[in-house]
Amino acid sequence: MADLSTDKVLQVELVAADRLVWSGQATMVIARTTEGDVGILPNHAPLLSSIIEGVVDVQTAEGETWVAAVDAGFISVADNRVSILSERAEMSHEIDLEKARQDLERAKDAGENDDAAQEAVRRAEARIRAVERAS
Repeated sequence: MADLSTDKVLQVELVAADRLVWSGQATMVIARTTEGDVGILPNHAPLLSSIIEGVVDVQTAEGETWVAAVDAGFISVADNRVSILSERAEMSHEIDLEKARQDLERAKDAGENDDAAQEAVRRAEARIRAVERAS
C-alpha cells in the first residue's frame, strides 16, 4: 500500500468551467504551460502559471495513471495542493477517439488563417493525444 503521509502526496483537483473532472491524491502531475512541460512532485515550490491546450498526466498515490485533455487555463501549486483550472477538460476514457479525429479534420479544413480553427485543431489534437497516451 502507498505511503499517504501528507508530505509524500499531492492533493489534486482538475476543474472545468462546468464540473469537477478529477480529484484525488497523486505522487506526480505533468502539465504543459506556456513555458513548456512542468512536473509537479510533493513539496514543490509554489507556482502559478498559464497552461495551454494539451494533456495532463496524473500519477495517483495508488500507482494508477490518469490522463486528461485540457483547454487553456491555469495551474496553481502550493502546500502540496495542485489545482488545474480549464474552460474544458475531459478524462481520456470520456473521449470518443473517432469523433476527435473527425473534429481534427474539420478544424484543419476550416483554414489555417482562422484563429478559432487553429484553437479547434489544438483542442482536437490534445484530445487524441490523451486517448493515445492512456492506451
